[in-house]
Amino acid sequence: MAPASRPSEYAPGSLAFRLVLSAMGITLVVLLVVGFVLSSLYRTAAERAFDRRLDVYLKTIVAEVANASDEVLPEPVALGDPLFAFPNSGWYWQITLISGTGEARRRASRSLVTGALPLLAVQGIKGRPGLMREGYVKGPHGEELRLAERDVDLGSDARYVVSVAAVASELEEEISAFNLALAGTLVVLACAFLLVVMVQVRFGLKPLTRISQALADVRSGKAERLEGAYPDEITPLVREVNALIDANKEIVERARTHVGNLAHALKTPLSVLMNEAGTRDDPLAVRVRDQAGVMRDQVAHHLERARMAARVSVVASVCEVTPVITALARTMEKIHRGKDLAIEVHIRDDVHFRGEQQDLEEMIGNLVDNACKWASSRVGLEVCIGQPGAPGDRVFFHVIIDDDGPGLDPARRVDVGRRGRRLDESKPGSGLGLSIVHELALLYGGRFELSSAPVGGLRTELVLPAAAPPLPPSAP
Repeated sequence: MAPASRPSEYAPGSLAFRLVLSAMGITLVVLLVVGFVLSSLYRTAAERAFDRRLDVYLKTIVAEVANASDEVLPEPVALGDPLFAFPNSGWYWQITLISGTGEARRRASRSLVTGALPLLAVQGIKGRPGLMREGYVKGPHGEELRLAERDVDLGSDARYVVSVAAVASELEEEISAFNLALAGTLVVLACAFLLVVMVQVRFGLKPLTRISQALADVRSGKAERLEGAYPDEITPLVREVNALIDANKEIVERARTHVGNLAHALKTPLSVLMNEAGTRDDPLAVRVRDQAGVMRDQVAHHLERARMAARVSVVASVCEVTPVITALARTMEKIHRGKDLAIEVHIRDDVHFRGEQQDLEEMIGNLVDNACKWASSRVGLEVCIGQPGAPGDRVFFHVIIDDDGPGLDPARRVDVGRRGRRLDESKPGSGLGLSIVHELALLYGGRFELSSAPVGGLRTELVLPAAAPPLPPSAP
């Protein structure tokens, strides 16, 4: 028998999925915030380091400007960096002399071939006198520059603005490289956190998985109670479930006892009535005997039903179907040897019944016996496994019995299963067999159906719960 497919542990809607999803959502938000903060801090630190480098050049130029005579634009010679000498190298310096009349004269590095560097003060970026100002500006060729400038005031007639600029792409490349490494690190951290969370959730929810398996064992008849040690948070649940199982057993046993006591209490008065009526032949005595017989059959029926309900309600066992079917087929061939019947058995799968073997024998035995009574020459018996409607649903197996007898009118099939109702008085029986099959199938959560057989007679189909094969006993 193929086991029913088990739903995924992290399927949508499961507790594990919700825990992992919420943990990863929080983790992603935290990592994004941390990544943004770290990127901003690194950009600030990189710009500060870049500005310090510009400030070194700026101070060198300012020192030479401070020693220059009025109205003279000096050319710094102490920079020592050839980048300022290469045309359009991206590294520029510029000295702007602003006279008292507001007229500006400029002197720039050889790298600044065309155009001039804009002044931050003109763009609205202010700073304290004597301190460096920094910001981003557009270069002579439209490139973005990181510019630092400082004012040098040598009197009312000589005020200088010294500027040093470098192409910002060098700074941006460094920041981009850091951001790429940071993103890779955060992705690795996210994967590591996901793995840790999944392991943590699986370990934390393991007791719930054990409880689920233990309940399945109780339902399938492999265990009677939830056993084992559980965490403190789950122990009360285990205790209450065990108490519920015990209470259910007690209620069923009490009801069974009451029904049995009532039935046995009625047996003696019924026997007295039948014995007294048996000594007389008048119409009243005959009527009393008939009604007492009906009452006796009803008492026997309810006793049998109480026995079945008690067995089904308490933990069920597991039995093999193939040996039961094979033994019943051989027995029925011997019982109906005078009719020269051929009983054909087809068992497709290895099936196990989740219930008592005695109940299985009683149900199938009644149906096969009924088919043999009405069959002309052959009876077919087939057993197969049905497919579950959805993953996790109970699995049922089908027992299909066909005969080539006269069949049964669809309008009369509704009477089958009624207690004591016999559809044909020409055949022996009490009329309780199919009723017991019908009620016992319902008690097990199955069903009993009638239809027309392909060979022309009646088809009876019994649907019962299947179970996984019982585990072999462990070696001592």
